[in-house]
Amino acid sequence: MVTYHITGGTTLSGSIDVQAGKNSPIALLAASLLIAGPVTFKGFSNAEEIQRILEILSSIGVTYSWNGDTLTLDTSGPLTMHTIDKKACERVRASLLLMGALAARTKSFKLYRSGGCNLGNRTVRPHLLALQYLGVKIETKPKYYQVTTKKLTGNHIVMYESGDTATENVIMAAVLAPGKTTIKMASANYMVQDVCYFLQASGAKIKGIGTTTLEIEGVSELRAPKEYVPMPDPVDAMAWISLAVTTASPLTITNCPIEFLELELEKLKVMGQRFTFSNQRKSENKKFDVVDITLIPSQLTALPDKLYGRPFPGINIDAIPLFMPILTQAKGRTLVHDWVYENRALYALELQKLGANVSLLDPHRVYIEGKTRLLANEVMCPPALRPGMAIFIAMLAAKGTSTLRNAYMIERAYGDLAERLVPLGAHITRTIDS
Repeated sequence: MVTYHITGGTTLSGSIDVQAGKNSPIALLAASLLIAGPVTFKGFSNAEEIQRILEILSSIGVTYSWNGDTLTLDTSGPLTMHTIDKKACERVRASLLLMGALAARTKSFKLYRSGGCNLGNRTVRPHLLALQYLGVKIETKPKYYQVTTKKLTGNHIVMYESGDTATENVIMAAVLAPGKTTIKMASANYMVQDVCYFLQASGAKIKGIGTTTLEIEGVSELRAPKEYVPMPDPVDAMAWISLAVTTASPLTITNCPIEFLELELEKLKVMGQRFTFSNQRKSENKKFDVVDITLIPSQLTALPDKLYGRPFPGINIDAIPLFMPILTQAKGRTLVHDWVYENRALYALELQKLGANVSLLDPHRVYIEGKTRLLANEVMCPPALRPGMAIFIAMLAAKGTSTLRNAYMIERAYGDLAERLVPLGAHITRTIDS
């Protein structure tokens, strides 16, 4: 059990760089299976979810090696799906991405049901409905999915739900499917764009990247570029923005993908938060605009309207919990509507243990009243990544020493938390309990 001991209530200073997080890297790792040969990625973190995907890939015959933050895989060998790591599949929901990635290479395989955050019932129906249009048959069994592909063929697909991983799954199956595939109501979110740009660099023919309509012309094979660098993750950036605002710290967040943070920043601006931009440039992979954002300590007032997420270009659904620590420091009451997941809003009640004024209206809606003085306490981390990070941030703002137990869930996406934050003046000790 990973435990963090956090002495909070101090002002932080300095700068922190935005990493690639987990969402783009895990999609890129799945996409590497479309290429029978060496694939090199640069700029990967050691987030636990990445480690779980590598365990799955290794268990089916993929070899890999690390050199600093550079990861090289060899996907050319025969894939042995009967040896797939069942436990790793059960711990990470992103294992679903193997359905589309393996459709062109393996005609029949078993994929164990996936895990991830405990957010209530999370349907896989969008994956199954869309992939069937390309010729992928998926039978749902009590403990696994039986995936069978006789012949991939391009088709016209309207996504049952505009989900990120469901869209990625269909893209990966479509790039090697003969003929033309049109995907309507596709997710245009950052990780979907990133995997499309990687596949383009590998020879895939994809039009409409960044829109909700994708056109894909199937090709016979893909060849990896010399190296691909994933984009900086906007949810990683939002965590540090939340930290700066909640602790009233003059932090600079470097390498922020601004297109995917503009609405979040506009909401903060309406609340009274001040910030500046500097050093606008292209991301290392040359596909996204990035800037450095400096947060200036400000007096905040509650939003006059409810806060809610939606598919891009709305506020990122994963950013909603990261707003909650901020709202505890804003004068007035804010209604947060976390409509996507069945029970994620319930985890906001854990902030009460740190002194936050949170009222649950129903499984999707909470009121957060500010400004409140946060106080240290011992909390068991919720079984959900972003709510867990929200509590971690609140603890850094809470005067005294807090303990956050069972924090593995946070480390699924945020690697080396203490190492990244201690140089800013944070007091964090990480221990592993037996």
